Amino acid sequence: MILTRRQLAGAGLAAGALFLAAPSLLLARPPGNRRLIFIIQRGAMDGLQAVPAVGDPDFASARGVLAEIEGVQKLDATFGLHPALTNIAKLYTQKQALLVHAIASPYRDRSHFDGQNVLESGGERPFDLNSGWLNRLMALQQNPRAIALTAGVPLALSGPIPVASFQPSAVGRSNEKLMASVSALYAGDPLFHALWSEAIDTRRLALDIQAKNAGGGTAPERLAQLTAGFLREPDGPRIAMIETQGWDTHSAQITRLRNQLSQLDMLVGGLQTNLGDAWGDTLVIVATEFGRTVAINGTGGTDHGTGTVAMLFGGTVKGGRVIADWPGLKPAQLYEARDLRPTGDLHALISGAVAEHFGLPSDKTAQALFPERPVTPMRDVVQI
Repeated sequence: MILTRRQLAGAGLAAGALFLAAPSLLLARPPGNRRLIFIIQRGAMDGLQAVPAVGDPDFASARGVLAEIEGVQKLDATFGLHPALTNIAKLYTQKQALLVHAIASPYRDRSHFDGQNVLESGGERPFDLNSGWLNRLMALQQNPRAIALTAGVPLALSGPIPVASFQPSAVGRSNEKLMASVSALYAGDPLFHALWSEAIDTRRLALDIQAKNAGGGTAPERLAQLTAGFLREPDGPRIAMIETQGWDTHSAQITRLRNQLSQLDMLVGGLQTNLGDAWGDTLVIVATEFGRTVAINGTGGTDHGTGTVAMLFGGTVKGGRVIADWPGLKPAQLYEARDLRPTGDLHALISGAVAEHFGLPSDKTAQALFPERPVTPMRDVVQI
């Protein structure tokens, strides 16, 4: 259990006790019933494998063996859906899944570290901003509360508004005796008493949720149960962020990416199941730092690329569609002769979606979330 980075910076040695007592937890403060979940795919997902352009006449020749995907569900004349995405396929049929292809952030190089920084900060270039677009979104709301289901607060949620974080058993069991001592230590402290009490409440709620769902399930399903448990609380957070790892498929991509997509599918399906009626007020945004090369490399994988696919799920999504200004896969149509050329702006998608979802002015939302460059928000992607 720890405090926000900003608060810890001025806390000195006293903050050390927080880490020792409850190492899996961070602190908190979205109104209404609408909920937002941001799932980041760290490592760069191959959008051409997840949502293959099977109707493009150049798809097979451009991708080689990667184009041989058995059981693809056809979505429209151009695109299909990877067979591992069974829950997502159902959501698409229910018009609760929207897929946006050939999309990218403003970042055009191929460093994971820099690409993720741009994705999370909402900057135009790496390290231009030291806060995240999700924290700036919280600043547009009354009484905002958010939680990161991670070991610490990711950059996307970092900023002046305190944010909770919980990762079960990430670094060992909490020392209950030490936690009680810290509670006593901060009982009269005007700053740390409220923060510590809130952190303790977050931990109790997390353990409660885990106890109610002690029947097992896969790791993604358990993560979905925990996330949904927080978001269903009447006074709980209304924004959550989840990290998924392992999308950097430089080798053996066919098998590895199938497994990755299956894990994502279980996570999304688990969120729908466990949120219950609250799913109708939920928007899930899934995004990655950049795409991968169109052509296969010498080890059966793909290398760092540019354009990819972003996904929206939830009861508020105007789904059952693939949105794409498709650039084509001929050699002359590729970005730098190797990548899917991005024709869509990830910042435009995110700003438009969250503005419609939370009933915010779209242009002002775009300016607040992505202040370094003009962004024209995408419209008509979420039910207002």
